[in-house]
Amino acid sequence: MSLDDQQLITLGLAVIRTESEAVAALAERIDDTFVRACHHLHACEGRIVVLGMGKSGHIGGKIAATLASTGTPAFFVHPGEASHGDLGMITPRDVVLALSNSGETDEILTILPLIRRLGVPLIALTGRPESSLAREATVHIDISVAREACPLGLAPTSSTTATLAMGDALAIALLEARGFTAEDFARSHPGGRLGRRLLLHVADVMRRGDDVPAVTPDTILSDALLEITRKGLGMTAVVFENKVVGVYTDGDLRRTLDSALDIHATPIERVMTRDCKTARPDMLAAAVVKLMEDHRIQALPVVDEQSRLVGALNMHDLMRAGVV
Repeated sequence: MSLDDQQLITLGLAVIRTESEAVAALAERIDDTFVRACHHLHACEGRIVVLGMGKSGHIGGKIAATLASTGTPAFFVHPGEASHGDLGMITPRDVVLALSNSGETDEILTILPLIRRLGVPLIALTGRPESSLAREATVHIDISVAREACPLGLAPTSSTTATLAMGDALAIALLEARGFTAEDFARSHPGGRLGRRLLLHVADVMRRGDDVPAVTPDTILSDALLEITRKGLGMTAVVFENKVVGVYTDGDLRRTLDSALDIHATPIERVMTRDCKTARPDMLAAAVVKLMEDHRIQALPVVDEQSRLVGALNMHDLMRAGVV
């Protein structure tokens, strides 16, 4: 059977709409039951042990990873392996989070007596409140959906999306409850671009010492242009009594040339930008990227608490550091 382009678009849109409706329906279930589940998870002195078979297992792995990366220690255990030794990974200090759309997954039901014997809270996410797993749970959260996005009604689609969304809701609620910060997040994501964006500070990438362009307010404009050229940042800081009082950039130069001023006789204080944007050494480099993008700035002086010049950087420095 061949499909034309419009049919493919229609099918794709139908899936998105169906799954969107399934997620939207969860809003009504963020209630006292959700709150009780959060309290149990927040009070956990050990780790959150996530269980799930098949597609629920794949979703469970992602939920466990999200919990772990947002301040709630968690890991995934395959229910089939749990009854063959892996159940020893669960301790009395843990909380079990079990996922099963039917609520009748044999591999999970088999180990319920052992979970009860440990006395750990059992949080269940199922699509059937009357199911065996829902009845046995300390807290049951209903993640049922009106229909699967699969036209056959067989492949887990809307149900897995709803489960994932509810797992994210639990994880982010716990993140807020724990006061989890961007720096906490950075410590668990030290590698790759994400880690660089969260860990690098301006002090780590800025230029220092003789590499920082700086002139005094009475510097003749032509001499200031030589300083800009030598240092290669596209700007120079203007410093008076050790404090930054302005900047002069390539953009300022274009405006100066349009005004027909004599660059060999004009002091830079006449044409510099006052009240300029600056960065601080302890700022996250990613925050400086946003500052520069918001104000369409290509380079910034870096100052300390007394507005003294301590460094400088431009967008190319941030790109080389992998922040952009």
